[in-house]
Amino acid sequence: MDRSTRYKIFNDPIHGFITVPKGPILKLIDHPYVQRLRRIRQLGLGYLVFPAAEHSRFSHALGALELGQRVLNNLREKDTTISQPEYDGTLMAILLHDVGHGPLSHTLEHSLIKDFNHEMMSLAIMKELNKEFEGALDEAIAIFTNQHKKKFLHQLISSQLDLDRLDYLRRDSFFTGVSEGTVGINRILKTMRVFKGNIVIEKKGIYAVENYIIARRLMYMQVYQHKTVLSADFLLRSIFERVSDLIADNKEVFFASPSLAYFLKEQPSAKKTISKEMITRYTEMDDHDVYLSIKQWAKSEDKILADLSFRFLNRDLFRTTFIDKKLTKSQKEDVLDQTKKALKKSRLPYHNEALKYYISFEHSYSEAYKYKNESIWILEEEKAVEFSKAAETKNIIALTEPVVKQYCVHLKTISV
Repeated sequence: MDRSTRYKIFNDPIHGFITVPKGPILKLIDHPYVQRLRRIRQLGLGYLVFPAAEHSRFSHALGALELGQRVLNNLREKDTTISQPEYDGTLMAILLHDVGHGPLSHTLEHSLIKDFNHEMMSLAIMKELNKEFEGALDEAIAIFTNQHKKKFLHQLISSQLDLDRLDYLRRDSFFTGVSEGTVGINRILKTMRVFKGNIVIEKKGIYAVENYIIARRLMYMQVYQHKTVLSADFLLRSIFERVSDLIADNKEVFFASPSLAYFLKEQPSAKKTISKEMITRYTEMDDHDVYLSIKQWAKSEDKILADLSFRFLNRDLFRTTFIDKKLTKSQKEDVLDQTKKALKKSRLPYHNEALKYYISFEHSYSEAYKYKNESIWILEEEKAVEFSKAAETKNIIALTEPVVKQYCVHLKTISV
């Protein structure tokens, strides 16, 4: 029998050829829930800063799946017992870890559903798929929710050094052209092993881990929290806030997407449960729903909504100014006053009402390595040592400190 008929091969610019055996995992890849990820940008609005950052959540899911196959095979070679159901369940959980992302990934995560994060939707979708696949995802769900007896399988999916992060750092670095995010993935995967039920890194992988933590810090500074990305995110959230306010005032808003209209009009909450209707509506949406609606809103009779939408479509963004010290009350009032005058000069109606859509005082937060809560462990002479305390990494302690930056998003015509 021709072995090529038993596999499907994906050509990936990051990891090369990704070979997926035909069976349940390939059926999951072909499922509409997963195919939807092709239409969701991995970096949200990052493409407005980095023109080639058009890669999708789908390519990231495939990349993480490939890393999963590599590390599980490596662990088996090091005499770690992993049954076939555990092997397949881990790969399914890795493949589906981000299936709950909505349009433009993180940007609108808290704008569509109250009391929500995308992991909650990923789990709800996995449970729906489990019904459809007649229990084939039982193992995957147990691993994803950290209910499986082998805790190291969950650590591969969610930890300080998981396959999700290893793939997205390398992938985002490649597509943004920010070389500082390049990570030595293969060395990290090859030096992973299971020690007393947990994932550890052999001592010879210590420098690769150090590079990984530094890469995370630099990617947050240069990509994920780039000042223009922060500005674009605020503008998009302002558009959605304006639409929600108009709906609350019983004003007519035209939607190109019925599913998007459902979330903005109904404002469902995930606090108690995620209903079947929420899953159905959510999985009908992707980036295109947002863009189609914004194109309509740019023609809205509401001048504020039209202006915000026009700015977004034509990349006429606000400016982000990082602030060394928190602004005093009088300094904030001065910035607000400048904004009011600028809005009045632009002949936008409802100057006071419009203010909140055009200015924001916020802060960014990043933590390259949360050693106090979740640790990376280095294996030294059959003893696991927390990474920041390992012999050669005394300098890494500086990278464990959270970086908090105050900033103001504002019109380009005013000074902060």
